[in-house]
Amino acid sequence: MVNAQPDPRARVPDLPTTPAILGCALLFIVSLAAGCATYHPLPLPRAARLAPGLDRLELDIPAVASAPAGRVDTSRPLPVEQIGLLAILNDPDLRAQWGERRLAEAGERQASLLPNPAVSINWEALVGGPGIQPNWSVSMTEDIASLITYHRRALAARAQTEQVRASELWAEWQVAQKARVLALDLYWGDRSVALSERERALLERELTTVRRAVDAGNLDYTALAPLLASQAALDQSLAALRTTRESNWQDLDALLGLAPGVRFPIAAPPEDAPPPPDVQSLIDTLPQRRPDLVALELGYRSADETLRAAILGQFPALALGPIWEQDTTNIRSIGPTGTFDVPLFNRNQGQVAQARATRLMLREQYQARLDAALGEVRGLMALLERTRGDIARSRAAASAAERLAAAAHAAYDAGSLDQRSLADFESAALERELETAALERTLAEAQVGLTVVLGIGLPQTTLIVPDRVEAAR
Repeated sequence: MVNAQPDPRARVPDLPTTPAILGCALLFIVSLAAGCATYHPLPLPRAARLAPGLDRLELDIPAVASAPAGRVDTSRPLPVEQIGLLAILNDPDLRAQWGERRLAEAGERQASLLPNPAVSINWEALVGGPGIQPNWSVSMTEDIASLITYHRRALAARAQTEQVRASELWAEWQVAQKARVLALDLYWGDRSVALSERERALLERELTTVRRAVDAGNLDYTALAPLLASQAALDQSLAALRTTRESNWQDLDALLGLAPGVRFPIAAPPEDAPPPPDVQSLIDTLPQRRPDLVALELGYRSADETLRAAILGQFPALALGPIWEQDTTNIRSIGPTGTFDVPLFNRNQGQVAQARATRLMLREQYQARLDAALGEVRGLMALLERTRGDIARSRAAASAAERLAAAAHAAYDAGSLDQRSLADFESAALERELETAALERTLAEAQVGLTVVLGIGLPQTTLIVPDRVEAAR
């Protein structure tokens, strides 16, 4: 029997030649480049974008718990609630914040992409020696470590995107609250200015009467001193009220995206409403309804997933894949290749420590915000109860002062009361009205604060739509 020996001239299946490999690689690179993003310029604006009137604002309000969907009627005085919603839709700062949402969504998209395989091509020309072919090698490897941490990184990015959306909703709530408080201040500020102007007119009339008496020699000049002092104090108070009113108008115009100097009537706020009967249940569900608490919880989840990814990242970086080679003697080979780090110094302990610290910090921030929310609710409830009692007493005192002023008018008409005393009675009645107006403004502001703290009557989803913002640009 003759032993069969392998024929060295037997043909072995050819591996891809050098031109074929280079051509495939070039074709692959060109196909990838065809799907790449392209650059489009986005020039900066050169002019302010402020609306000259309410009719130039975004007036379509979506349905929320406090109002149905519809369009704001600018021909009538605007209710305080609608002013808050208009501020959400038109505040320039809120319109600028939508970019943060897009950045978070882009980060989530990037985290959801698998790592690209790495291709290495090496070609060496034959310049001497017994070889007959150029030397070349082609390898393709995949980062296994990135695949191990992929799931956790994707979950962390998704939680971060949701955190940005919740933070955006909380910012909208804050803008709505600020606009509503400014509208209340303007409404009650107008009333305070009107009452102070009536009081000043009474004082001016009294000063005129006393001056005539002094000129006639019936009174001494010392009778003018207390009246002039009261007039100076009242002028100072009235000037402060007007300055505050103008500042509030400027702030409200800025929130609504209006040009400075735009004015519009504000409807009277609703009467005092009793607190919701289920306050305790609202407090218990705050972590699920308050956007700031939801945002912190989502941030905590993102940090927790980041920690898990950092722990998985302790394993050595490993890349595996196939390799094709041809040496100068035309011997071709194929096999696996791999590279890995030797974790002598860096075992990802820094990333793990940073992720643990971040998670702990967010946990403490969440606890502090939850404690502060409960304290705010209790404090506002106490303020509302106390203010309601003060308003009841102030209204009773104002009614009594009004009755005394009416009686003083009757006595003055009968000739049994002088002008100075009548003016004192009328001024006392106006002071009582001013006191009541100030308390009613405090009550209205506390009610607005309570609705925000408890999350009542406010949109549960963001109202700023990026597509609408881009269309407005």
